Amino acid sequence: MTERAVVLVSGGMDSATAVAEAMDRGYDPLFLHTSYGQETEDKEFECAQQLAQDFDAADFLHVETEHLARIGASSLTDDSIVIEDADLESDEIPSSYVPFRNANLLSMATSYAEAQEATAVFIGAHSEDFSGYPDCRPQFFEAFQDVMDVGTKPETDISLEAPFVEWSKTDIVERGLELDVPFEHTWSCYQSTAPACGTCDACAFRLQAFQRVGVEDPVEYAERPTYTD
Repeated sequence: MTERAVVLVSGGMDSATAVAEAMDRGYDPLFLHTSYGQETEDKEFECAQQLAQDFDAADFLHVETEHLARIGASSLTDDSIVIEDADLESDEIPSSYVPFRNANLLSMATSYAEAQEATAVFIGAHSEDFSGYPDCRPQFFEAFQDVMDVGTKPETDISLEAPFVEWSKTDIVERGLELDVPFEHTWSCYQSTAPACGTCDACAFRLQAFQRVGVEDPVEYAERPTYTD
């Protein structure tokens, strides 16, 4: 019997590549998509559903929760906080940081994995994430693996996999192209409707990655600034 893995699928390019990576490692993917009040939740849900079809997911669990939006303090969930244009050189934590989001999402993924007897949980976080988001650091995932080991049944053995945690966005694009990831069905922009803006942090990192590998991003943009070095 093929082992199964829960993959946190936002609908973005990193999580889509994480699905392909899990499948390349021999897992059947169980999709977990969460709507938590983010501005882009409808678009992300649409993309996650399409990716589930593209990858022939073994299961698709959509969880709707409002607590992260009610807690607030993020431009992704609070209309009163401005979504900033990209500053790829900044060391500051951006306004798009959702406080302790990954701990919340990984807790749900662990519950789902244990209930489905899956043996792994995959998340697409990478090095350019943890430069700005503290819950994307390698140390965070190492610590959360301990939480999973301690907090599940003695016979449960679930591995937390963050395969891109030391990778750049460019590395992920290259790997995704190798694995035929349908990037045209993914969404990264902090705006909720097409075309993608091209100027927010998420768009900038994405465009920069495609520009560095010399491949045109298949997503439509209102602007396509040049972000290469």
